[in-house]
Amino acid sequence: MSKEYPTLSEARKKLEHYCAYQDRCHDEVIQKLRSLGMDRDQTDAIVVQLIADNFLNEERFAQSFARGKHRIKHWGKIRIVRELKFRNISQYNINTALKEITPEEYLDTFHTLAERIWDSLTGQASANRNKKFCDYLLRKGFESQLVYEKAKELQHS
Repeated sequence: MSKEYPTLSEARKKLEHYCAYQDRCHDEVIQKLRSLGMDRDQTDAIVVQLIADNFLNEERFAQSFARGKHRIKHWGKIRIVRELKFRNISQYNINTALKEITPEEYLDTFHTLAERIWDSLTGQASANRNKKFCDYLLRKGFESQLVYEKAKELQHS
């Protein structure tokens, strides 16, 4: 039994819904169209139409991605930039996205998260506690200078 592929207009409607539900990057949309069996010309035509109709906007995607990952998952700027680059987002859009996070909000999130993690690591040997603390915050994508200064501050408090 052969797989039925959608027509161009059916695929466009599906992708409009897909993009309206949540902001998407170009790579996600192209991957979705390929999974629907669209060829390169059909994919290009649909992507152009989605951009024209404002269903697909990479700057908007990058901004909502940065806001969401920072506020909900508490990611630092390094991790956000790495993930956006992985999705082939332009440097211009990455810079615009990072402006969505104010320096005050960024530091506030960092300090709150750092203190919560430090407190959760009670009962650990001092060196082990320090290593786990730093590793966790570095994995979250916070700058090493910020992490090490905070570790030093918390050790002496």
